[in-house]
Amino acid sequence: MSPAVGDSMKVCVFGAGAIGGHLAVRLARGGADVSVVARGAQLEAIRQDGLKVITAAGELDARVRASADPLELGPQDAVLVTVKAPALPAVAASIAPLLGPDTPVAFVMNGIPWCYFHGVGGALEGRRLPKIDPGDALWRAVGPDRAIAGVVYAASAVIRPGVIELENQNSRVVLGEMDGRASQRVQSIAAHINAGGMTAEVSTAVRDAIWNKLLNNLASGSLAVLTQATVRRIYQEEVCVATARQIMREGAAIANAVGARPDTDHEKRVGHGRGLDHKPSILQDLELGRPMEIDGIFDAPLEMARVAGVAAPTLEMVVSLMKVRARAAGLYAG
Repeated sequence: MSPAVGDSMKVCVFGAGAIGGHLAVRLARGGADVSVVARGAQLEAIRQDGLKVITAAGELDARVRASADPLELGPQDAVLVTVKAPALPAVAASIAPLLGPDTPVAFVMNGIPWCYFHGVGGALEGRRLPKIDPGDALWRAVGPDRAIAGVVYAASAVIRPGVIELENQNSRVVLGEMDGRASQRVQSIAAHINAGGMTAEVSTAVRDAIWNKLLNNLASGSLAVLTQATVRRIYQEEVCVATARQIMREGAAIANAVGARPDTDHEKRVGHGRGLDHKPSILQDLELGRPMEIDGIFDAPLEMARVAGVAAPTLEMVVSLMKVRARAAGLYAG
């Protein structure tokens, strides 16, 4: 059984990059007993000096236990997976030592979660997403009943090992059960994040939250990869704005066909983008030579469109161009 809201929790953050490191600091400052699964220079820095988050209001520090091997950390009250989608097969292969009989696993990531169709009801109930979860590895290793979906708004970057710079000051995370329950386990995780000074919302319609962020990612992320420009610069070109609006409309139509009702105020999204002097994470991956999250963020919605019979020609064209760019860089093999 998960700890009651207000009780201390033993929480492991699997993947201590910009998002995971930030959440680990917030959880630790909120009273959780925090460990992280990390590797390389990030792991060594965390072991030596802890984690640091630089914000406009000052610096936040936390000492957490860190290891590359989940077996060293043992069973947890909750696990937060914050890796990029290409690393999910490795998570499936190594997460077992962190899981007790009732340990929930929150996937706080961009894009469509592998468990999206668990609890959706109707003809799509339980449908698998093989590009996100090849061979049902997570379905078997974690199981959909443990899974919690998470959406995070926290533009940030690791500026040196162990140190994360937060670019926006209104960072928040949305957590929710796929079946819409406001469960104790979700509320307990959210309570510790809130106590650490970051807004954590518990949603009973988490698919809406997933698509509300995804519509931004589909438009600005794809155009950023093709232009290698910040969102603000992209949205200074009116043809790019018109393309972004059409991608958002197509994305909303797909969402409506797969059990979600995102906000359709696309002008608000464009207006926000015009002031966002930030490179989306998918562009950061391209420029830093990291595997690109095309399948979970961009291809899974197109797979859903095909299943639901929804036409998305603009999105399909732009994603195809992204794939060409990513393959040319050696960062995508799909």
